[in-house]
This record gives sequence, C-alpha cells and structure tokens, in this order.
Amino acid sequence: MPEMQDLVVVDNQATEKYLRIASISVALYDYIITLPAEWRFYRSQSSFFRLRLACILFILIRYGSIIVMILSNYGVFSTGFTQESCKHYYMVAPVFKVIQTMISQVILGVRTFNIARRDRRIGIALVVLYFVSVSLEWFTNMFDRIQPTAVVVSGNCTPGNPGKILSAWLYYTVAMSYDLAVLTISTVYLLRYNPLSGRLERLVRVLIYDGIGYFVVLTGSNIFNIVLYHTSDIETQAAGASIGFAVIWIMSQRILIHLRELSEAETRRLDNVIAARSPPNARDVLPTIRSPLTAKSHADPEFGLKSSNDVHTDDMELDICACLKPSATLDHTDECGVSSSWGNPMEK
Repeated sequence: MPEMQDLVVVDNQATEKYLRIASISVALYDYIITLPAEWRFYRSQSSFFRLRLACILFILIRYGSIIVMILSNYGVFSTGFTQESCKHYYMVAPVFKVIQTMISQVILGVRTFNIARRDRRIGIALVVLYFVSVSLEWFTNMFDRIQPTAVVVSGNCTPGNPGKILSAWLYYTVAMSYDLAVLTISTVYLLRYNPLSGRLERLVRVLIYDGIGYFVVLTGSNIFNIVLYHTSDIETQAAGASIGFAVIWIMSQRILIHLRELSEAETRRLDNVIAARSPPNARDVLPTIRSPLTAKSHADPEFGLKSSNDVHTDDMELDICACLKPSATLDHTDECGVSSSWGNPMEK
C-alpha cells in the first residue's frame, strides 16, 4: 500500500513538471519572436531617461514575468532545499505573482481610461476598483500559506494551502472579476464609436479583439488553476501557476505591441500624407489628417482627446499627435521627436 501511494505522488509531481516545462517553452518562444518589437519600442523613445508610459509598462510586464517564472520554477525543479531553507523562500514566488498581476491590471486600466476618453468618473471608478482588487489579491494569495510536507523528501520548495482553508483560489476569482469589469467598460465605449473609414474601423476592431482575446485566454488559465487548487493533493496545487504566469506575460505585452504597431503605422501614414500634398493653407491639411471617427453619443469622439486650443490625441499610448497652432501652422511630431510643419506657402 505505501508503494502505491508513493507512485501516485511521483506521477503528480511529474505531471506538474511537464506543465511547467511546456509553459517555459511557450514563454521562451514568445520572447524570441517579440525581440524585434521590443527593439522598435526602445527606438521609438525620444530618450532613455524619458520613456513613455507604454514602454515602461512593456519593460515591467516582460521582465517582471521572467523573474516570477524563474523564481517559481526554481522552487519546483531544485532538489537542494531543506525544511529550514524553504522557510525563507517558499513565499517569494507568490509575492512576485501578485506583482505581475498588478502590472497587467495597470495596463488594462490605463488602456480602458484612454478608450473612455479619460472620463473623470471612469478614472475614479477604475482607481477604486484597482485598489480593492489588489488588496483582495494580496490577502487571498498570502493567507494561510504553508510548506508542503514533501519538501524534505523531494528537495523542492513550493507553497500550498491546507485542505480545510482554501483561500489562494479566490485570488484567481478576484483577478477574473477585475478583468471582466475593466474589459466590459472598454468594449462598451468602443462599440459607441462610429468609424467613418476602414482604417479607423480596423483600429476599433483590433482593440475589441485584443480585449476579448485577453479575457478568454486568461480566464481559461485562471479556471484551470482554480480546479487545481480544489484538488486534495497539496503538492500539485500550484501545477498550473507557471501557465498563468506565461499567459499574463504574453497577452499583456501583446496588447502593448499591437498598440505600438498601430501607432507606428498611423505616424507613417500622416508623414506620407503631409509629404505628398502641399495645400495652399493649413486648413486644407486638417481634414486630411484628422481621424474621421465620430461617436454615437455627444461625447468627444477621439480616444483621450483633450479640449484646448491645441488638439492633442494620446491613445494609450498610440502617441499620435496633431497640433493646430493659432497661426494656422500645422505641426506633427512623431514618436522619435522629429517635428514637421506646414504653414502658409511663402510668396515669391
């Protein structure tokens, strides 16, 4: 009978390691294929000391995810832990797990705030929702964590929840609730827009699909982890954690990469339009480069448009800027800080 019990434990641990190896392989592959996109992110910054918000979030989610995956998987694959050394290590991975989720939720929150045209009430609601969710995530992920008794036998170190009090799975429920609320708000606002051109229609469609894809994939991963946390085997509770880390990493940075690519395409289009046409005055240029996007409501139609003498759009960080100066001179500044201007033609 003891031999049968040992066989089950070994089989469970082997399955966990297969899942973790698969998640590491997928994450490594995605890291390699997104290296060109990362380089374009860095090149688009005006200065290393003046990084845009999108670039900062990209760095945080990309390399924060690498750290949490290394810490989590090291505790599983290592065979040198003792009961004493594990006491100082087993909570490290859960801490970085919450930090990774916080960064991902900031990306979704800022994206939603800009899609909602930086509405003050939406901004306040998002901040309150964020801090409530983060507080619950810290509590549910840390409450009543223990070290599995098998740590001395196998030499690895992973945290777990005791069978009578399962709180860690609630962490995934809170995370899914935040994602659902934030993505519902952004989708509702996107559906209110009435794009008057195929280019703007594609922009709205990409934003909607990115949000829905993020929610579907991440929700599937969270449900999988909830199922594992409800198993009686404490040693396999965290078997799907590495999959969750990889999914959050890939889907969050994909949102930023897609927005960056749309921004770059729009900047090139504006430069080509300005270079190809030389109108008699700046008012002839304005209809050419303004985004023909209207809303079905009376709200301001542009993402994150600030009403002032100068028109400025900053679409999570689409960073497409078009300014109309009082002197009838049109200025366009691209992401690299290169400015091009059209004014009234000089009289010969």
